[in-house]
Amino acid sequence: MENFFQRHKKTLLHVAFWAMYASYFFYNISYGRKGEPDWERIMPDFLFHVISLFAISYVNYFFFLPRLLKTGKIGQYFITYVPIFLGMTYLALLGKQYLLDRFTHDDTWMYSLRFGLNVFVAAFFVTAFVGLMKFVEDYFELEAHNRELENRQLTSELRFLKAQVNPHFLFNTLNNLYYLAVNQSDQTPEVIAKLSGMMRYMIHESNAEKVPLSKEVEYMENYLDLERLRLNEEVPITFEVNGDIAGARVTPLILITFLENAFKHGIGNNGGNSWITVSLTVNDGTIVYKVANSVLQHNEKTVREASGLGLANVRRRLDLSYPGNHQLDVTEDDERYSVNLKITL
Repeated sequence: MENFFQRHKKTLLHVAFWAMYASYFFYNISYGRKGEPDWERIMPDFLFHVISLFAISYVNYFFFLPRLLKTGKIGQYFITYVPIFLGMTYLALLGKQYLLDRFTHDDTWMYSLRFGLNVFVAAFFVTAFVGLMKFVEDYFELEAHNRELENRQLTSELRFLKAQVNPHFLFNTLNNLYYLAVNQSDQTPEVIAKLSGMMRYMIHESNAEKVPLSKEVEYMENYLDLERLRLNEEVPITFEVNGDIAGARVTPLILITFLENAFKHGIGNNGGNSWITVSLTVNDGTIVYKVANSVLQHNEKTVREASGLGLANVRRRLDLSYPGNHQLDVTEDDERYSVNLKITL
């Protein structure tokens, strides 16, 4: 039913207007006057009046207003349509006089200036209202078209931003596998299996606008496992998940970006005093995601410059995916780099 009204809303709007106007006019010429209604006069007058005004208003609606909206030439519109409007209104007046009096002039009211003004004013306001509906309809159609174009542009931009992310993840995971292969680790088959699952998620499952949060968590856990193997468990890494994540859905491959940056810019080649803590909490339709890592003193400037593009990328994706429904805070000092992301689902 909702789809029916959506598809036919313009037609239904016009039908509603004419139903209200016809009801008002019918009551005015029948029960709105003194005495018993003369149905032999009322019905022809009612039908002719409504049909005449319908023709006058929709000649403007279908032929003259579209030209005005296309060209914007108001002067040309008035020069062409006003004579037609006056001519059709005069013919409507003559038709009513013939139907109600047969041009006998027995009913002097039919030939008075006041009666002629009544017909003219009725035609003018009905034509103006129907014309106003045309302007309103075209305005909303233009707005809908602009929104569709904007949505297409946003969708294309999101795909472009995600395309920038995926090759970077692929490089990092292959780099992890390289470390293990060089060291001839017995865990290489396990890493290949995890990498296969991650690639399957990136290439196929993450193409949706929203994915289950549980899939994102699984992807991050696999990523952490790969990093732990590469670092030989020498770096303290904690990952906590709190709350019910089963029903939550998120934009894919946003959360992992901060985690990947923590490893890229917060862990030295030999581990040292490096550390990473990650927590994800879901509560009342809100995700709170926190990532903190140690800061490498010797390449602080390089870290800031290198992470700039990735952070700008994820900020843009958040703006497109959760406009007005997210808050991202990034803090940094000499020893700690922290990200606090809050998303309202």
